[in-house]
Amino acid sequence: MWGVSVRVWRAPWTVDLRRVVDVHRRGPHDPAFTVAPDGAVWRASHTPDGPGTLRLRAREAEVEAAGYGPGGGWLLERVPALLGEGDDPAGLEPHHPAVKEAVRRQPGLRIGRTGRVWEALVPAVLEQKVVVEEAWRAWGYLLRRYGQPAPGAPDLRVPPPPGVWARIPSWAWHRSGAEAVRARTIMTAARLASRLETAETSAELDRRLRSIPGIGVWTSAETRQRALGDADAVSVGDYHVPGMVGQALIGRKVDDAGMLELLEPYAGHRYRVTRLLEAHGSRAPRRAPRLPIRDYRSF
Repeated sequence: MWGVSVRVWRAPWTVDLRRVVDVHRRGPHDPAFTVAPDGAVWRASHTPDGPGTLRLRAREAEVEAAGYGPGGGWLLERVPALLGEGDDPAGLEPHHPAVKEAVRRQPGLRIGRTGRVWEALVPAVLEQKVVVEEAWRAWGYLLRRYGQPAPGAPDLRVPPPPGVWARIPSWAWHRSGAEAVRARTIMTAARLASRLETAETSAELDRRLRSIPGIGVWTSAETRQRALGDADAVSVGDYHVPGMVGQALIGRKVDDAGMLELLEPYAGHRYRVTRLLEAHGSRAPRRAPRLPIRDYRSF
């Protein structure tokens, strides 16, 4: 039996725990992530040492972390990285009033890193070109069916390792709502997962990811943001982000090219700026009907 290990980490800044780690949550019913009534964040992961669960509680700059299961120690070691210890926002110089105000209001926001490429890649692929609720539904179904109970938190599920994803049958993908294209991309990537995990830089990971059929610039950026904490990996091709950036910075929606032009002065921090603007509540006005959530499953 694996017990629980505890550590206390004190950051040199006031930690905004939810802002930093919520980016790893895939919807309000994510089987691998939950927030307890006492405010503690629980997250399950399949680490190089095996399945583990992490519980985090923060009070200003002090974070109490508990690790459960064979992977608990691995997760505890990386709590500072997860909460943004390796991130350096000091070089960000606001060139727009909205960015300046967002920085002022979000001093505890950091770009953290999980160090787990595969667990960032799978949900990013599921979110390709669909309504996000549809992707969250697929992620939840597949984790509940193929993930194992999380150590110390049996109501949570540990995301399966690549070998399990590679063997998921076609009927289960269909039942989850993920069509063949996304399923094939994940199964192809599963055979290359060990190579992806060993990429030493974000640029190298980008090259390796985009060499896989079905993975493009958006999926690569979404993966590198979470796994490697790349503060510059802007999500080109996103349905909402360009409009949000344009509305916040110049008062009107723009396309990807316009977004990249607006973010050019923030090179090195382009993803950070989009996170800050989102956290600040920037939204582009809706002028089109909301896309429907498809459901073509047969039961």
